[in-house]
Amino acid sequence: MNTTLKHWKEAATLILAAGHRLGADSLSSRTPLSAAPGAPLASSHGRSHLPQSSCFDYDVLLLKRSSKSGFMPNAYVFPGGMVDASDFSSEWLDIFKSFTNSPSFGLKGVKQPVESRPPIFATDRLKLGSPIPGEVAFRICALRETFEESGVLLVVSKQVEEGLLESIKDDKVPHSTVNDLCSSEITRWRTLVNQSPSNFIRMCRELEVLPNIWALHEWGNWLTPKGRYGVTRFDTAFFICCLQEIPHTLQDEREIVRFQWSTPSEVLQSYQARELWIAPPQFYELSRMCRFPLLNDLHNFSSRRAMEGCEHWVPVVINDPHYISLLPGDKLYPLDTSGEAETDKSTDPPQEHHQHSGLHRMVIQDPYSLSLQVTITPKYNHVLPVVGQALESKADSNSQL
Repeated sequence: MNTTLKHWKEAATLILAAGHRLGADSLSSRTPLSAAPGAPLASSHGRSHLPQSSCFDYDVLLLKRSSKSGFMPNAYVFPGGMVDASDFSSEWLDIFKSFTNSPSFGLKGVKQPVESRPPIFATDRLKLGSPIPGEVAFRICALRETFEESGVLLVVSKQVEEGLLESIKDDKVPHSTVNDLCSSEITRWRTLVNQSPSNFIRMCRELEVLPNIWALHEWGNWLTPKGRYGVTRFDTAFFICCLQEIPHTLQDEREIVRFQWSTPSEVLQSYQARELWIAPPQFYELSRMCRFPLLNDLHNFSSRRAMEGCEHWVPVVINDPHYISLLPGDKLYPLDTSGEAETDKSTDPPQEHHQHSGLHRMVIQDPYSLSLQVTITPKYNHVLPVVGQALESKADSNSQL
């Protein structure tokens, strides 16, 4: 754990997509998006339509936080949470080494140089006392938290791991599956891990399994803006994982009071209808996923693109006159911002920087009225969000801010 951070608590979250079987009628109703996967065409000036829910052959897992939660009560979120010291424990070295094919974790690297990697991954963890690289520890954190909050356990046995790593070497990353443990065993270990995160290590050792870190691909890195959601601010690694089928899912009856599997467009439409509330990062990422109605496309894109790296996004908040969250690349985004800098301005917009000419912002008129204004080209071969006609209409009067 990085105890040297002043403003941030490190965390990891998992965007979990899982396939569902469609009937003949649904299959025939699939329609392509107006832009091919990966085409950066979403903007507040060139409209794109959200794909219909019937176009999707997968759902995404969202969990409703308790009303008593100290951070984003009642929000629907992706599974995840704060990193624990056990995620960086040296005990993981012995567990991974016990699998003969994984003496060095077996993760494929990224093309992005360490100098431009997000600090959450680039930080030298050895200097902080842990031999576990951040890219491994935060995957373990995301998998552990997903198990605690939803009962979905993503682990691999020695037999499966041998074939898995061979596939990764050949650049053929398969869709993932959930480990087939009996429900009583899942319940027992989930209770123990909820009692103490270190029991996740014990579980893997006793069951002779490994956390399936290979199934998780870097997707993004969001940081909480100052003053918006209380004092606590999180530096969160976002991973994505594609499962073949929707697994058996539970709720922890503590922090999580409900779970639901829905298509990305269904979630966005429910948000607009004020049936549920999602935070801006969830809105943005679900809108990005609307570029990929088919699970296979999403899986291939996310596993391939993760090699490039991910951006470090510190939203900068201004009120002019609505609540506006500026993101990197926007013409008003400050030149010098980092995870430690206090760059947010709660009242006055920052000076315009003329080297940026694009828009990359979220305009929030009220908690259920969020519009995206995006005209930039994303870095690291990522995609821009699809901007839906209905979700976009409220932003027209603000498109020239």
